[in-house]
Amino acid sequence: MTLKKIEDYIRTIPDYPKPGIQFRDVTTLLSDAQGFRQSVDALVQLHVGADIDMVAGIEARGFILGGAVAHQLGKGFIPVRKKGKLPAETMGQEYELEYGTDIVEIHTDAVTKGANVLLVDDLIATGGTAEAAVKLIGRAGGNVLGASFVVELPALGGRDRLEGYDIEVLSLCTFEGD
Repeated sequence: MTLKKIEDYIRTIPDYPKPGIQFRDVTTLLSDAQGFRQSVDALVQLHVGADIDMVAGIEARGFILGGAVAHQLGKGFIPVRKKGKLPAETMGQEYELEYGTDIVEIHTDAVTKGANVLLVDDLIATGGTAEAAVKLIGRAGGNVLGASFVVELPALGGRDRLEGYDIEVLSLCTFEGD
């Protein structure tokens, strides 16, 4: 059986959510058993033996990927959710969107103090949501050592934004443009 490249599982939807945007849809990767396994295995292999205590995943596709990575690495999982979705006491971090702001939250007791955390999400573009998660985990007492993504859009600068925090940024594939 020949393995496809990760990017071959990802569907591109032109002009979504607005004209000129090439939306990189990973749901086609997640729905394919071989593609899903291949991407999770590749994310895990990037971090086998690393000094990671916990894995954080950003809502929603980061939950799917981050949860699977945490399971394979034998680590706990931190859900980074949109405001108002977590049931216990939370702390939040605001971040900029193209038109306004949003907030991500974690439970106040989600991060073990001093824990080394790996951040996982499906895609990094401008890096705003990932940066908010990094700040939030740091405020909770954790250290984000690395951030891994299935897809990177290098032209939008997210990697540089996170590397500014001395975080190793890894991705399984890249797509040019936005």
